[in-house]
Amino acid sequence: MNAPTGRRERKKAQTRKALADAALELFLDRGYDQVGVKEVADAADVSVTTLFKHFPCKEALVFDLDQDIEAALVAAVRDRAPGVSVPQALREHLVTAVGPHSLIPQPPGGYAAGPQPAEFARMVEETPALREYAHRMWMRHETALARAIAEETGAPEDDAACAALARFALDAPLVAHRHPDPQRAADEIFALLERGWGGGSGR
Repeated sequence: MNAPTGRRERKKAQTRKALADAALELFLDRGYDQVGVKEVADAADVSVTTLFKHFPCKEALVFDLDQDIEAALVAAVRDRAPGVSVPQALREHLVTAVGPHSLIPQPPGGYAAGPQPAEFARMVEETPALREYAHRMWMRHETALARAIAEETGAPEDDAACAALARFALDAPLVAHRHPDPQRAADEIFALLERGWGGGSGR
């Protein structure tokens, strides 16, 4: 039973990757709004029905590594070095993952598997539907991050301070991006979170 199951999972992963790769190539070449889902399905040699079995909406085709974001956020908290506080660990991860000049969340390796990461970021930031989807996707992981913070600090699962830190840390890149000096803004935001969290106690 294991072998057939393994083959099915590999086939599903290959189809999903083919769809995401085809979508990214078409979107970057012609523009997101100028490409329909049927064109993406045709390019990947699958039906539109199959496409929607793998992706719930057109926007999701652009962000096919959504689950990696959550895993990386949780790992940033759980795998932080001794003596590194939760806000410090989140700052290091979020500034690295998002960057001071982009709103586009990227797990290790980035969403843009091809040679056009700058074009990918530009496409998302210049397309309202993608920009909004990216922000909603980023904030969806607030609950998982808050739970990880609570587990690491011994707080109750529904601890308000952990939930607040998760919310403000995830929103920090968006706030920083609007500032004339995003890097300095990010530093100031996380310094404020650090002071509120415990003044660098390593909590």
